[in-house]
Amino acid sequence: MLANKTIAVVIPAHNEARLLPRTLSRLPSFVDRVVVVDDASTDATATCVAHDARVTVCRHPVNRGVGAAIVTGYRHCLDHRLDVAVVMGADDQMHPDDMPSLLLPILRGEADYVCGDRLAWPGGWREFPAIRLAGVVTLAALTRQSTGLSHIRDAQCGYTAISREGLGRLALHRLYPRYGFPNDMLAKAATAGLKVETRPIRPIYADETSSMRVGRVAGPILKMLVANWIERVALERAEVTLEPPAPAQAASMISEA
Repeated sequence: MLANKTIAVVIPAHNEARLLPRTLSRLPSFVDRVVVVDDASTDATATCVAHDARVTVCRHPVNRGVGAAIVTGYRHCLDHRLDVAVVMGADDQMHPDDMPSLLLPILRGEADYVCGDRLAWPGGWREFPAIRLAGVVTLAALTRQSTGLSHIRDAQCGYTAISREGLGRLALHRLYPRYGFPNDMLAKAATAGLKVETRPIRPIYADETSSMRVGRVAGPILKMLVANWIERVALERAEVTLEPPAPAQAASMISEA
């Protein structure tokens, strides 16, 4: 618990029996609940969790995707009225020492949703494999256009924190279920009126091999970004149409009537 707020960590996991125990062992003591969502793993992911009273395992009987696993964790946090939900990967590539930085804007009431920004970490861009860095920069530019959040530089970072109040304002069933979830989460947060902030976190690339295939996921992510852009533009136009006239204009309209 921090600042009298209960802190939960949501960990989506698919075939992470090798690195999940290491991830769990490094979580800070102020974390009150750890929700491991086993997305139909075929290894020992569901049974390799540390003997820690904070850990709860939720299991999907069929693979639904990393986004869907995060949503399952979010629903658990809402059901148990946990104040803040932090999302971490199961692959030990998110440093636990960076968690307080993500939490602080929420605990101070300055933000509803906080995303890690690996490019803002001093020299962080040098840690990225070249192809991945190009992808991160490109998708960040597209996500800025799609969401209207001009300050987003690392739209793919999965290390995030969100308040219970912020979660309650999202239509969780509409969130993108697979790779591309971080981009869609930003879009849905923006359209829901959540205050979105970013904080520098260190990029870590250790001995985990990514299972993402760029050619397989690029098309669906681009389609999702375009759909979010269309929705944002439509909502903005609707708000302009429904905006009441200024006082002087309203008085003129009355006098003319």
